Amino acid sequence: MTPVRIRSRRALPSGTFRHTGAVTDTPRQWTRFAALGDSITEGWCDPVIGPGEPWFGWADRLALEIDHHQRAQGARRLEFANLAVRGRRVKHVVEDQIPAAIAMRADLVSVLIGGNDLSSLRPDPDALAAHLETGIAQLAGSGATVLLGTAYDPGFSRYLSMLRGRAAIFTAHVHAIAAKHGCLVLDLWTIPGLAEKGMWSEDRLHPSTRGHLALLAAAASALGLPDPVGPDEGHPATRLPTTVWMRRYAVPWLARRVRQVSSGDGRGPKLPEPVPVTPPVGVGHRD
Repeated sequence: MTPVRIRSRRALPSGTFRHTGAVTDTPRQWTRFAALGDSITEGWCDPVIGPGEPWFGWADRLALEIDHHQRAQGARRLEFANLAVRGRRVKHVVEDQIPAAIAMRADLVSVLIGGNDLSSLRPDPDALAAHLETGIAQLAGSGATVLLGTAYDPGFSRYLSMLRGRAAIFTAHVHAIAAKHGCLVLDLWTIPGLAEKGMWSEDRLHPSTRGHLALLAAAASALGLPDPVGPDEGHPATRLPTTVWMRRYAVPWLARRVRQVSSGDGRGPKLPEPVPVTPPVGVGHRD
C-alpha cells in the first residue's frame, strides 16, 4: 500500500490549531499516544494489504503521522497503544480503556465511542454522555491531550437514518464535554464527503480505507498537524446487492443486538501496551 504523504503546512496564526478553536502557547510534542474506542478505531475494514485482517485504521495512521512530524523536529519515536476493540461501548471505555491509558501515562489520548450504544434498542444519549464525561474528566485531569470524537451523521443511510436524532443529541453533548474539559474535537458529523458510498466498506457499517483516510485528515487537522495528502485509497469497497448485504451483514448484526452479544466478546486490543511506532508490513516507512 502506498504510504500517506504530507505536504507543507498551511500558514496559520502562531499557536492556533485548525478547526478546533483551541489555542496553545507552543506546539506540543507527544511521547505516548493511546487510541480508545470500538471497531472504527480498531481499524475495521482498512486492511494493510488486500481484503480482510489485519486491520490498520485511522488511529494507527495518525500515530505514523505524528511520529513522522515530530521526529522531523528532532523528537524521539512516538509510542503507540491501540486499546480499541470491536463491539465496545461507552462503559467499556470509561471503566477499562481510560484507566489503562492513564496507567500507561499516555499524553495523547483519542476517544471515539458511542456507535454501539446508540444502535442498541433503547439508548439514552443523555445518560451515555454523562457516563462518558466521568472518564473524560479523569483523562483531562491526568494532563493528557484528549482528542474526543463525535458520532457521524447516519442520515445518508436508508437503514441507519432512524438513529440520526439520538446521534445528534450525543454529538451535541460531546461538543459540550470537550469545551468543558479542554479537549480537541474529532468532528465526524461534519467530515466532507463522509456520506459518499465509497467512504463505507462492504458491510455499510464501517469506513472503507477512503473513510479511514478522511478520519485521519480530520484528526490531523484537529491536532494541528500537516495535512496528509496523496493517499492510496486502497482496494475499492464492494457494493453488494441489498439482498446479499442483508443476509451477510445486516441480519447477523441485528441478531447480535437482540441477543446482546458482540463480535468483540472474548477479544482483547491489538496493541494493549505502548510500543514505538513502526509501519506494518505493506505500509512504507516515512523516514
